[in-house]
Amino acid sequence: METKAKVRRDFYVHKKSIKQIVRERQLSRNTVRKILRDDDTSSEYQRTIQPCPVLGNHEPQLVEWLTHDAALPRKQRRNAVRLHQQLSEQGYQGAYDSVQRFVKQWREQARLTRSQAFIPLEFSPGDAMQFDWSMEHVVIGGVAQTIKVGHFRLSYSRKLFLVAFPREQLEMVLEAHNCAFAYFGGSSKRIIYDNPKTIVHRILNGKERDLNKRFARMASHYLFEPVMCNPSAGWEKGQVEKQVQDVRNWIFLPKLKFDSMDKLNAHLQTECDRLARRNHPTMKEKTIAEVFEEERALLIHVRQPFEAYTEHECKASNTSLVRYDRHHYSVDSMAAGCCVTLRAYADRIHIVYKDQLVAEHVRSFKRDGISYDPWHYIEALKRKPGALRDGAPFKQWSDLPPAMARMRRKLATITGGDRQFVLLLCAVSEHGLDPVARACQQALDAGVIQADWILNLLARAEAQEAPEPIDVPQVLMLDEEPVADCDRYNVLLSLQEVSHAIH
Repeated sequence: METKAKVRRDFYVHKKSIKQIVRERQLSRNTVRKILRDDDTSSEYQRTIQPCPVLGNHEPQLVEWLTHDAALPRKQRRNAVRLHQQLSEQGYQGAYDSVQRFVKQWREQARLTRSQAFIPLEFSPGDAMQFDWSMEHVVIGGVAQTIKVGHFRLSYSRKLFLVAFPREQLEMVLEAHNCAFAYFGGSSKRIIYDNPKTIVHRILNGKERDLNKRFARMASHYLFEPVMCNPSAGWEKGQVEKQVQDVRNWIFLPKLKFDSMDKLNAHLQTECDRLARRNHPTMKEKTIAEVFEEERALLIHVRQPFEAYTEHECKASNTSLVRYDRHHYSVDSMAAGCCVTLRAYADRIHIVYKDQLVAEHVRSFKRDGISYDPWHYIEALKRKPGALRDGAPFKQWSDLPPAMARMRRKLATITGGDRQFVLLLCAVSEHGLDPVARACQQALDAGVIQADWILNLLARAEAQEAPEPIDVPQVLMLDEEPVADCDRYNVLLSLQEVSHAIH
């Protein structure tokens, strides 16, 4: 480049002839003429033809592979490294650079690497919110787990909300919306989704979708319009797509460790508040929190929360168990062998039989496990009291009051003790758990190990209502009402003693 500059200055500035420049610069005449003819002062070398002597015999095979991969989705196409490995297996001895250069040129000619052009999006306050899921790795209770995190983002203020669940199911989607609307204080007019199978049954023409009925009911309850992106068009909700990547680096790396999912969600909410203190990306003179306060007034204010459950019809077994999500839950023995309705929430399970709640459990995600409630089997114990000793529901009865647990151990040492304890369990439905527990404690303090004594104590503890007065007809009224006199009994005793003395 310096030589070009000197030659051009000699000719145009100093008015030297080409012959003089050739003699002084020791260059050929053709070189000097080429420099003066060309206005381009750069000195970069562009190779017009790249010889590939080793790759030449393998080009047809490489082109065949590239043509086949061009019809596949982008993530399923082989990269240049993999193509070089496969060519090497077929006898190619050249370098990787030749393969990489050929693949790049071929794809540019086939227009497979050209990036798409996008149009910037702008949203009005309270108009739109975006939603997506991400998969993260955390440690809960000392166990490494893979969880799903629901991401919400208000498109105008950029305010975000995060909530974690063990997995991605419809009831988790519904509960995530409940949590987000409670956090934001309302809902936007539209919420933009991709096409998750949990809420979209079928993709119809254009933007039309066959939505899950339960999800559609929630959208109607909160008065927002669900808008689905076109298939494979994640840029239509690009804010939350970018948020998924950023939040993973900002919050979930290094790996988070918490004792429970509730503590993790509390931490995520704190992080959402912290991230809202950053400057807004477009209104840099304000923070995200300040812009959100302006947008909050335009949100659709939340009414009562939506019942975030899904219903499933199932049949209770003859052991009073129903199965859902690879876990068994007990129901009241009155529903054994009958069809029941199971309502699955994100954190609990309700079971309904004939419009009556017959079971309520904390939801468990342990596969092939069983969640027992011993109180569901009390009616069955009346007929089979011997099952108290070896019945699986009664092996680990953790919520039994301490006094009743001690009474159970005491009665287990005597004959017929199981039947007596079943009588105490049956008394709970009539008198309540706390009164029965107090009566058991009084019996233990008195050293009495007997169910009849406890039942008698419960009966006497109940307040007896005074009987209503009876209107007696005048005909039956006594002229002289009898007076209770216990001394008459003593007189009779004395007469009996005299009689024995005479005889």
